[in-house]
Amino acid sequence: MDAATEQAVVLWPLLLFTAGALGLILAMLGISAVLGGRHNSRLGNQPYESGIKPTGSARMRFSAKFYLVAIIFVLFDLEVVFIFSWAIAAPALGWPGYFAFLFFLGVLTLGLIYEWRIGALDWAPKAPRQYRLDAIESNRRRNLDSAS
Repeated sequence: MDAATEQAVVLWPLLLFTAGALGLILAMLGISAVLGGRHNSRLGNQPYESGIKPTGSARMRFSAKFYLVAIIFVLFDLEVVFIFSWAIAAPALGWPGYFAFLFFLGVLTLGLIYEWRIGALDWAPKAPRQYRLDAIESNRRRNLDSAS
């Protein structure tokens, strides 16, 4: 068998699979276009939000805290992948692998403590106690002045 024939024998299943996948995609799109429901009612064109009537625009801005918490979640979730892989390879790694893992957990814990200390996990800034006491006193004076 020459090289061209061998290459055709190797590529034939791949080409058949690709043609089958594309055919299936086109069939599903075509069937849904033919059998799919068509309605232009005002209620049918509104987004469905778990039974709650939609309010406001879909383009409203979110606080950066949501994105920060999401990024922190992804980072710590990714660390779980490393912990699982270490758990699988732990017997083969021995004591040096165990100490490296402890070092890894230590760095991870320090990162969490740092994020906690800088307030990355707080949803609202905390006012110092004196500011709160001053605000209470100011409100009390203002209420007494308005009552008189």
